[in-house]
Order: sequence, then C-alpha cells, then structure tokens
Amino acid sequence: MKIMRNIPATAKLPVALLSTLLAVSSFPATAAENLGESFKQGKFGYSFRWRFEHVDQDPLPNTSTAIPLRGRINFQTADLKGFSAKAEVDYVYNFGLDNFNAGGGNTPRPTGYPVIADPGGEDLNQLFLQYKADFGGQFRLGRQRIIYDNARFVGNVGWRQNEQTYDSFAFNHKTDSGWNFQYAYIDKANRIFGNDVPAGEHDQSTNLVNIKFDKSELGKVTVYYYDIDNKDVAAFSTSTLGLRIGGKFANDGAALAYAFEYASQKDNANNPVDYRSSYWRGDLSAGLNWGTVYVGYESLGGSQTKSGQAFRTPLATLHAFNGWADMFLGTPQAGLNDLFFGAKGKAGKWNWNVLYHDFSAQSGDAQFGTEIDASIGHKFKEHYGILFKFADFKTDSPAYGDTRKVWVQLTADF
Repeated sequence: MKIMRNIPATAKLPVALLSTLLAVSSFPATAAENLGESFKQGKFGYSFRWRFEHVDQDPLPNTSTAIPLRGRINFQTADLKGFSAKAEVDYVYNFGLDNFNAGGGNTPRPTGYPVIADPGGEDLNQLFLQYKADFGGQFRLGRQRIIYDNARFVGNVGWRQNEQTYDSFAFNHKTDSGWNFQYAYIDKANRIFGNDVPAGEHDQSTNLVNIKFDKSELGKVTVYYYDIDNKDVAAFSTSTLGLRIGGKFANDGAALAYAFEYASQKDNANNPVDYRSSYWRGDLSAGLNWGTVYVGYESLGGSQTKSGQAFRTPLATLHAFNGWADMFLGTPQAGLNDLFFGAKGKAGKWNWNVLYHDFSAQSGDAQFGTEIDASIGHKFKEHYGILFKFADFKTDSPAYGDTRKVWVQLTADF
C-alpha cells in the first residue's frame, strides 16, 4: 500500500510528534503513563458503504455501471492536556466492472462511457494533531475534513466514495456570546479522483475566513472571505467575499425558515483572466405537520459573450447543488440560474425528498433544461442504512444531453 508515501507535508508534523510521544512513553515518568492512557482510552471506528450506480447520458453511446465498496477505519486518541490525534484510512474496491469512466484520468476510462467518479484504491483520508485550548479555541494541523456552512463554497464532497480532505492548519473558536470564528490555511486539496492522477491533488496557498454570529435579530449572520490560490489549476484561483443571513420563525402552526446569500468574486493570484462575477441565493421553507415544503433560487454569474467570467466554487460539495445529475459541476460560460422547489418528510421510518429544478443562463436567454430528483432512505438498528436515489435531467440544449442516474446504497457505521 502507498499510504505512508502519500502523507502530506503538513501531516508530517503530527506523525513526528506522535512518534516522539510513543518513544517517550517507554520512560518511567508520569507524562509517559498519561500518554499511554490516551492511546489505551482512544476509540477505533470503522464503516462500510456499498453502492450501485447506473448512468445513462446522451449522446454517449454506452451506459455506465459501477459497484464500489468503501471500507474506512479510524482511530482517535483520548484527550491529553488538550492534545489529541486522529488517523483515518479508506479503501475503495470496485467489483469487477470496467464499463464506466472513473473520471480525472483514472482507470477505468473507456471512451463513450459516462463518468462515475469513484476510482478504486487506498487513501489516507485524515491524519491530524488537535489541541483544545482553555479559552475554547480548537487548533488542528494535518490532513482533515473541512466543511463551512452548507458546503456551497468549502466542503468534503461526501457523496463520492473518495472524500475530499485538506492538508491544512485550521482554527475554530465558538464563544458563549454567539460568535464563531473559523480560519484555515490549505496547503493541498486531496480531491475525489484519488492520489494516482494529477487531478486528485491540487497544491494550494489558500486562506479561508468564516465568521458567524447567531444571536442577531435577523437570525444567523455569516461573513466569509475565501482567498484561493491554486498552484495547479490557475482558473480555480479566486477571491470571494460573501454574506449569508438565515433564520427561523413560527407562523400559524408552520415553522418557517429563510436564508439569503450574496457573494462577489474576482480573479486571484495566478489566474490569467481578469474578471468580476457575483453569486446570490434565496431559500424559503415551511415545516408542516406532514413534512416540509421549500423553494429557492440560485444564480451564478457569467457572460454570454466573454469567456472566463463565470462564478466558480472549486472547493465546494457540488453534488448537493444544481441537481443530483451533476450536469453543472462547472458553471457554464453564460452563468447559471437554478429555480427549484420540492418537499421532504417521513413516511413511517423512511425519509423521503422530491425536488424539481429549472436551469437557465444567467447571461442571455438560453434554457439549459429541467431535472427531477427523488430519494428515500431509512436508518435502522442504529448502525445501518439503506438509500434509493434517482435523478432525471431533460434538455433541448445542444450543450447537454438527457441524463438519468440511479443509486442504491447500503451503509454500516460503527
């Protein structure tokens, strides 16, 4: 296995520290005994996630089918004077099928097949050293999961079998007065395509700042500034400043929730294109006695006539936005407007969700298509889960093709 070879530079310090601590534990001193107890009291965890995925995408002549199984094992030490450490390893195995394109230059990659971005192989998913200070701040150094807000700008792409994690230094401090300060410096993004291809690792010099205040009369107010410097893909180097406001209130027996977000973006660092673009989104939902209905509108800026002007979110969990068919993982040149509405709830022990999207260009009057998404899932006996999921994208646009995706997923988490 190539796990040790893939230890990131920022993770080498936690590894060195842990090695030193283990060596010291052989000395007959109190600190050594405490360290031994921190490992003895640590917790192992493991999980399995099996999935069947089938994709039929026009105009490609073939359909894709993948049956990947992900096994994950992790260990976290108990707290020792504020310090702890965690290691997590994944292995993805595809059950003998090669009739799909794993994406990012991975094998298998037969021509004429849709992408199912679940390449097989092992991965050091997390390895970090953590310190919780007396004043409430938390510091982490190493390879780690980072998710800010709804993951629209910074996320882990948790839907794919190979998770996106970051070699980074991160700080988080939540106060009793309602403030939450988050900062991260990212040295490398370990992407869903794995460590065997260039697309799977992007060197960075990225700074992320996210500040929340959740005791405002308006609800939770978030201000963020994401300064992305991608050394490998210059088009991903962006500077984004944004504001998000969200809250809840009750009205005639219905639990209403709202959110509004606006962000301004420009080129950054090595990006060769001089551009300015904007993003906004509004959401409204009502919780009723049978479930929740919701409606929203999202707009990512672009230009009908000038290339390189589209708003982009290179660190986002993209599958969670603009339809589960994943037709808009990159914002079209003319931008993207997404009008969506749906309903979700519970039927017995089953959770269900149905939603509809209408996609169009933000610049110009092009219509991109419509999509229906549906899912139903159930968690049982505490550790197990089952999920059925479906996406159907329809279009008359020459830029896209009708696409249907079906998933069946089983999980076990211990």
